[in-house]
Amino acid sequence: MPSSLELSVVVPTFNEAANVRELLARLQAVLGESGWEAVFVDDDSPDETAALVRSIARIDPRVRCVQRVGRRGLSSACIEGMLASGAPYIAVMDADLQHDEAVLPRMLEQLKLGSADLVVGTRYSQGGSTGDWDRQRAGMSRLATRVGQWVLRQDVSDPMSGFFMLRREVLDASVRRLSGLGFKILLDILASAPPGLRVAEVPFTFRSRYAGESKLDELVVWEYGMLLADKTVGRYVPVRFLAFAIVGGLGVFVHMAALTLFLKGFGLGFTVAQSAATATAMVFNFAVNNILTYRDRRLTGWAWWRGLASFMLACSVGALANVGIASYLFESATTWFLAALAGVLVGAVWNYVITQLYTWGRKDRAA
Repeated sequence: MPSSLELSVVVPTFNEAANVRELLARLQAVLGESGWEAVFVDDDSPDETAALVRSIARIDPRVRCVQRVGRRGLSSACIEGMLASGAPYIAVMDADLQHDEAVLPRMLEQLKLGSADLVVGTRYSQGGSTGDWDRQRAGMSRLATRVGQWVLRQDVSDPMSGFFMLRREVLDASVRRLSGLGFKILLDILASAPPGLRVAEVPFTFRSRYAGESKLDELVVWEYGMLLADKTVGRYVPVRFLAFAIVGGLGVFVHMAALTLFLKGFGLGFTVAQSAATATAMVFNFAVNNILTYRDRRLTGWAWWRGLASFMLACSVGALANVGIASYLFESATTWFLAALAGVLVGAVWNYVITQLYTWGRKDRAA
């Protein structure tokens, strides 16, 4: 009789078809024939990673696929995979074979012995290494690690690691406080878990990618910043609203620059120039919010144009609300500054709520 399910290995994927079979072969080599499962969470990969995983799952009951359509994000994929798993112990690792599967038995042993609630695969303790990283990448990683340690205020050498194992009870106790933002799910869990979490570490050497291309891009710094913001001020202000407001602030500068150009450069009348500048700022705000604030719900193709239309309509109504509230308060003997500030806040909240529901809340995000 096969042994009972003991370990779930959650693997988030996007365009990782070339790595799936090799990863499963290596997992079997270190974990044996039974007692474990691999849960692949695929963000609708164009290379049909999900289809490959399902074809393997038809003949291998240890393999399962969770395919997500219309949303992306490594952390949120890990959360869904962990919730869909069935074992009392859960590991998270990348599909690119950069994480050393050979240390999984050691991580599991520490959890089973009861000496830890979560075990981190670390690159920064004795015996660990970042492999062949260049000085710039290694330096940026260490800086991000120090910032993460400061936010956590825990003695964890590698809170940026994407390779770890935990008891299911840890997930159950923290899942409702997880933000699911960005790509650093371990940092999210460490910051969300109740006090008293016992953390152990197992060193490993970070390897080169087996096949395919890295999914990290120039926006990882922004995503990391949003995660840190959520863990520090997220209880007071939704981090998406904070990002939305930052983009809106930048839009003010774009509006003024465009107004100057239309007035002074093109010689247009003020009303026409103001209208053109307003439209320019709206397009800027929509485009940047689509890239940053709603990175996990990014609109593409025709959905981008439909989103732009709904965004401009919502913001037009928000502008009317801004002026109406401010005018009413000013006429009610409120100082002009407070009246204007109230109008801005009402308009910003309206724009944020409505566009979140109707611009980036639609199911058809690509066309």
